Amino acid sequence: MSVLSDRHFHDETEAYKLVEARIWPNGPVCPHCGGVERISRMEGKSTRIGAYKCYQCRKPFTVKIGTIFEASHVPMHHWLQAIFLIASSKKGISSNQLHCTLGVTLKTAWFISHRIREAMRDGNLGPLGGNGEIVEVDETYFGQRADKRTTRTTGEAFIKKGRSGPSNKRAVLGLIERNGSVRTFHVASATKENVVVLVTGNITAESMLFTDESRLYPAVGKNFLGHMTVKHSASEYVRGGVHTNTIESYFSIFKRGMRGTYQHCAEKHLHRYLAEFDFRHNQRVALGVNDAERADAILGGVVGKRLTYETTSAR
Repeated sequence: MSVLSDRHFHDETEAYKLVEARIWPNGPVCPHCGGVERISRMEGKSTRIGAYKCYQCRKPFTVKIGTIFEASHVPMHHWLQAIFLIASSKKGISSNQLHCTLGVTLKTAWFISHRIREAMRDGNLGPLGGNGEIVEVDETYFGQRADKRTTRTTGEAFIKKGRSGPSNKRAVLGLIERNGSVRTFHVASATKENVVVLVTGNITAESMLFTDESRLYPAVGKNFLGHMTVKHSASEYVRGGVHTNTIESYFSIFKRGMRGTYQHCAEKHLHRYLAEFDFRHNQRVALGVNDAERADAILGGVVGKRLTYETTSAR
């Protein structure tokens, strides 16, 4: 595995060599026909860096095709700088800061950020927990919903008593394994039905479920080895080893990052920011992952996640 160093951040040729070594560990692969033979590097004064030609399908290509870098005119060493900055910032780095640091337009910096978040999304999700392992589950509310509601999910009208509570806020469900991984979901609303589907679909039945006293969890808790709760309404936050402090700590970091660094997030993009914070938690220092290794893990996720400006804006 090539290790990120200063030369990769400032030399375009070295940047391409690093990305090629990460994506093509056994040599160039044609993204058009899948061929690995009869591939030659294109050379010449007017030839772009990293260009190859496949003599099986007779098409040119670079390592960018089929990745988050495709159709981007941003230099590869700028991509690597952005990846390292996002990977090494606990609460993220804003598009405005990337715009100043990289010397690109704000629109380009925003799009680079979203493409990198797409690479951070884990597409191979296995179940959390295991035999006797503890998984904490909790929900939180962040930001105003795009579609303002006037009634509860039961059909009853909202009654405001000086505060609106979670009535028109975006709901996020979080599952976190003690000393392990976290997984969060933006849901249309936090209902028993949604909770049952997400919790049972992402946690093994042999796990211990720890939650607060919310009415969302008693039904789903019956599907696991055990279900323990703490009663926050009675100021009970820890009872022996029973608590939900791990998931609440995660939510605290997420919200501080969203309010302090990003400041604004449209609801249609919330799932990308959740993927970013999940990734950093799952690749954290406490698990022996340093900044360079975290950046390398992002490079490992760039393939097959093409994201166009139109689809980013539309979703």
